[in-house]
This record gives sequence, C-alpha cells and structure tokens, in this order.
Amino acid sequence: MTKPVHTTDEKLPFPTRPLEVRGRTVEEYIIPEEKKAEILELLYTFHPIPGLDDELFDLHESKKFIVRDFRVTWENGQNLLTSPYYPESGGTFVDWMPLDFLKK
Repeated sequence: MTKPVHTTDEKLPFPTRPLEVRGRTVEEYIIPEEKKAEILELLYTFHPIPGLDDELFDLHESKKFIVRDFRVTWENGQNLLTSPYYPESGGTFVDWMPLDFLKK
C-alpha cells in the first residue's frame, strides 16, 4: 500500500556533498542521525515504513543492509531515497525487499 507522496521537489535543510554515482555527480545530503527517522518517514512512500534498525535486501546490489544506512540525494530537482549501495548499483527505496524475499 502506498501513502500520499510528500513534495520531493524542495531541497531538504541539510548540507550536501558531491557523490559519484555511476559516472555522474549528484548531491548527497548529510543527514544527522537524530533526523534519519523523520526523513525516512517523509520520503518512503510505502507502508509499513521500515524501522531504522531493520535489515533489508537491495535488489540491484543483491546484498543486505541496515535501513539507517540509507542515502538521500538531490538530483534532477528532487530528493531521492536510496540504498547505501546507490553509487555502485543505482538501487532506490523501491528496490528494498524484506529478507524473506530471499527465500522465495
């Protein structure tokens, strides 16, 4: 189930740094640890929203990760919630799967 999408075309109030993503450079937000749950809830458009300590599987990278290690980038005029492996394989939050996905 999806929830209404928050406007993602407004920059978030955090500093950014350049991030190389598969041959191009985007801006990656530097999100303080205490704001991560808030940003996850803001940008994750499915329900239920995973917990920061949940372990999920990135389809593009074929690896597990802890949700709190997510990245958020600013590119093409919008915020993009991605996996920690985004620079290598391009996976965004729509590619996050529960670990039981591996058993199917």
